[in-house]
Amino acid sequence: MPMYTVTVATGSQWFAGTDDYIYITLVGTERCSERTLLDKPLYNDFERGAVDSYDVRVGEILGDIVLVKIEKKKYWVQDDWYCRYVTVKTPAGDYVEFPCFRWLVDDKEVVLRDGQAHLPQDEKTSLVKQHRQKELETRRKTYRWKEWQPGFPMSIDANRHRDLPRDIQFDSEKGVDFVLNYSKAIENLFVNQFMHMFQSSWSDFGDFERIFVRIKNTISEYVMQHWKEDFMFGYQFLNGCNPVLIQKCTKLPDKFPVTHEMVSVSLERDLTLEQEIEAGNMYMVDYKVLDDISANTTDPCTLQYLAAPICLLYKNAQNKILPIAIQLGQIPGDDNPIFLPTDGQYDWMLAKIWVRSADFQYHQTITHLLRTHLMTEVFAIAMYRQLAAVHPVYKLLIPHIRFTIAINTKAREQLICECGIFDKANATGGGGHVQLVQKGVKSLTFRSLCFPDNIKMRGVDKKEDLPTYFYRDDGYLVWEATKRCGSLFHTLKKKKGSISLPLSCSIKNQKQLEFTSNWRAQTSAKTDLLPPTPPPNHHQNLIIFSLCQYQHFLKIS
Repeated sequence: MPMYTVTVATGSQWFAGTDDYIYITLVGTERCSERTLLDKPLYNDFERGAVDSYDVRVGEILGDIVLVKIEKKKYWVQDDWYCRYVTVKTPAGDYVEFPCFRWLVDDKEVVLRDGQAHLPQDEKTSLVKQHRQKELETRRKTYRWKEWQPGFPMSIDANRHRDLPRDIQFDSEKGVDFVLNYSKAIENLFVNQFMHMFQSSWSDFGDFERIFVRIKNTISEYVMQHWKEDFMFGYQFLNGCNPVLIQKCTKLPDKFPVTHEMVSVSLERDLTLEQEIEAGNMYMVDYKVLDDISANTTDPCTLQYLAAPICLLYKNAQNKILPIAIQLGQIPGDDNPIFLPTDGQYDWMLAKIWVRSADFQYHQTITHLLRTHLMTEVFAIAMYRQLAAVHPVYKLLIPHIRFTIAINTKAREQLICECGIFDKANATGGGGHVQLVQKGVKSLTFRSLCFPDNIKMRGVDKKEDLPTYFYRDDGYLVWEATKRCGSLFHTLKKKKGSISLPLSCSIKNQKQLEFTSNWRAQTSAKTDLLPPTPPPNHHQNLIIFSLCQYQHFLKIS
């Protein structure tokens, strides 16, 4: 009697094992095996981290094994199980691996395909075609779209982390609890005795030194010594946490009436302001998106304010970027003066602090929340809904979105929700952060998501102009590496060898790659986010998806 040996690997994370009954059915091109209980006498099967082997006897050879069906039935109480993979050894001695990497919850069954990548047009049998279609139909019922706030990119239909499908939840929900992590951070910084300072204004800058005594290093000490200086202020626009706003100034806007007489003392080349602009030595940062955003009023005892500043930056003879004029509002007038380095020391310092405050609000809400987290979630949901697990693009993308939807759901549950941490800590809390994301979505364009296009649109693409713009240099490297990765991925390894599979030829014309249109439709459904014309190609869509992820590395880390 022919015998197949199946090896089942259980996950190593907490609570991955199970005491429930596990059944397996092998589906071949010629016939199926009987539904077989995987159980060894006097043995604790499917323990956490275990790799167990079982024999499955059949009456006749099944042919090529194309599907493996796994079922879990309750033994005593419901006991979730995480299966990593199943390997089948055929009577001929061949091994076929069926990746799983998912949870089986309740009395659930999963049907697995082998680990090779398969395009839908390459499916040979009606059986696998039907399975592929059924998989996507099930996914579309599981991964549903929802608009969390009007004007936001569409997100997952789940109010809480525990409402998410088990496969995309965190392994440990407590590990990403924002409230718990906040308390741990305070404890780790050894600042418990200074917590009272957060309830009122700090008395002097020495409080910073006393609070952050536990995290001193050469960089933090250097910043502590030089943070008041203009060169450090300007450097932050190039390589700080939000190096995405600086743009070359080719003409001063009417709303920012800086004159040569105002800034002549700051210019070093014996040129007028207009000549410096023509020479390409002037840059500008405009926080116009913050205009008319409501400041946080959740605590009536603590008034909070927001500015929408414009900052003029000058590249001096030493290639340092220096601020030479700051206007804290968008409408010029007597009540909205232009601050200059020649003003009083504390007037100028306070103007720079307001710019830094605006930069923080923009970074946290648009650069970070919108352009990395929320945009990536749209890609992720579209991928789950449109691509089968055996699709090559699914295999390429899935490692990069493992916890994207989970962390975003946690953020909506604890961080940016009403009375969340954002309301307690940020000037844009209490609804301003929602308005800011809504405005950010309306100004978002496809080109702004393409890193080289974004850099060029801002006029900061030439290294000779800004030799110390390391964010640009690193970003180009990441972009090119991602392109190379996509090109290498064109060759898919199959059982009988390898075939060349150019994405532009074999993938772009097949229906499942409509996921790139799916995310565009969901993102721009109720906004003017993206133009109606399609992007240049699907390859660039994949690079943009990756760059939404890599922004964390480039700007956050």
